[in-house]
Amino acid sequence: MSELIGKAKNYVAEKVANIKKPEASVDDVDFQKVSGEGVTYIAKVSVSNPYGTSLPICEVSYTLKSDGRVIASGNMEDPGSLPGNQTTVLEVPVKVPHSVVVSLVRDIGADWDIDYQLDLGLVIDLPVIGDITIPLSKKGEIKLPSLSDVF
Repeated sequence: MSELIGKAKNYVAEKVANIKKPEASVDDVDFQKVSGEGVTYIAKVSVSNPYGTSLPICEVSYTLKSDGRVIASGNMEDPGSLPGNQTTVLEVPVKVPHSVVVSLVRDIGADWDIDYQLDLGLVIDLPVIGDITIPLSKKGEIKLPSLSDVF
């Protein structure tokens, strides 16, 4: 009997390992706006859904780092769902507080660029399987807002 249970576990594990899963990539990170709370950047994330039915996105969490230190972290509220058999571009707002922007301004040169690393965790609810997390990471340069962006 234990041999039969072992074979059943192996069969299920093999099927789960080979199941199609959504795929995602970070396409771009751009400056969006300056507000009373800080500076908002938008991370554009392409997510492909290989299934014929829509899949709910449970959560999108992010951590933005510059020079090895965390400058922003948070979650995207109400990310929605992924339509079936489509690639969807999610726009994830990344909010950086003014106090952090001021400290970054002191550390940068004349080009107003900062090197960044954006780490995202995209949690999607797959039927039968449950929640899966797709980890994403992107490195690049983003512009800090200038006075013309504020006024």
